[in-house]
Amino acid sequence: MKKDYFKYQAQTSAHPLALEISHAKGSYIYDTKGKAHLDFVAGVSACSLGHCHPRVVTAIQEQAQKYMHVMVYGEYIQEPAVAYTKLLANLLPAPLETTYLVNSGTEAIEGALKLARRFTGRSEILSAKNAYHGNTMGSLSIMGYEERKRAFRPLIPDVGFIRFNVERDVLSITEKTAAVVLETIQGGAGFILPENGYLKKVRERCNEVGAMLILDEIQPGFGRTGKLFAFEHYDCVPDILVLGKGMAGGMPVGAFVASHHMMQSLTEKPKLGHITTFGGNPVIAAACLATLQEITESNLIQETLEKEALFRNLLQHTLIKEIRGKGLMLALIMEKPETANEVILKCAEKGLILFWLLFEPNAIRISPPLTISSQEIKLGCGLILEVLNGLKQ
Repeated sequence: MKKDYFKYQAQTSAHPLALEISHAKGSYIYDTKGKAHLDFVAGVSACSLGHCHPRVVTAIQEQAQKYMHVMVYGEYIQEPAVAYTKLLANLLPAPLETTYLVNSGTEAIEGALKLARRFTGRSEILSAKNAYHGNTMGSLSIMGYEERKRAFRPLIPDVGFIRFNVERDVLSITEKTAAVVLETIQGGAGFILPENGYLKKVRERCNEVGAMLILDEIQPGFGRTGKLFAFEHYDCVPDILVLGKGMAGGMPVGAFVASHHMMQSLTEKPKLGHITTFGGNPVIAAACLATLQEITESNLIQETLEKEALFRNLLQHTLIKEIRGKGLMLALIMEKPETANEVILKCAEKGLILFWLLFEPNAIRISPPLTISSQEIKLGCGLILEVLNGLKQ
């Protein structure tokens, strides 16, 4: 299978991990040799309830037996999507009430950019340096990392950049700005938290000049930071909220949420302002609904902060400079990239899955399922410390 994998499936890097998967359950992924791998990454924050959570699996199976794809998005009334978007609206603050369901986080960003330009009649988009919002052309255009963009230029015009957490850059937001797009917590940059009321100050400036604030919660959303959504920590409600990754328990999905009034601007002049064949797919929507119900009806969100404290308490080592992030969105920052790389690869040999971050070479990603147990955290942290102790200091 490995030979076929390299020949027939397109690769994203020269050296993929190439773990051959047999099955996955809870916090573990099992390879074809029967070895269990403790998952501290959760499909890059996507498997919020672990692997094959019974509630999600049941919802998928039951819906698949009723009907799957029946019509392009928005034409037919399909109960799973209606129930899901209604529940989401009830959990979100005003004016976030109407949800457009799409297929991925990056498509949700594309839709949000189009919505902001259409609603404001302006063209300028501002994003943050070292931002990551996806890899389609619009999302790539607002990526704050030139090395990854250069090969694909020209990209969309009228895009500028400000520095995350730099208050004086907020003045770059003007009456020409359609939208400011920010990750509530910067992911690829190294799990950077907003500081000193930064998001609130951006919110106030957007209000002053009539610009839309788009918050990208694709990674920190759905309980990962100890709130249902990370913006709840920072007293800042966006005009457009972008979702993805953990919202369907590992199934492919994305969404953008805004006021009903704003979202109506995609229905005319031109009509079909954003269209998608498989967005709102009933099987995926059923998985979304089951995931959201499980997260909000259980103690998982509260336990996330307790689990963060356990990680921070256990992972004290001279080779770990700091632990960034919030909740179960954590990054171990090492002195040099070689150390981070060696820890990730040696832990993989020992059956612990860790991963890298896009733009911070000194970082080791820790973003396990919200359902991970204290015992599993202790086991995985013990393996990390064992590897660190074995490195030359």
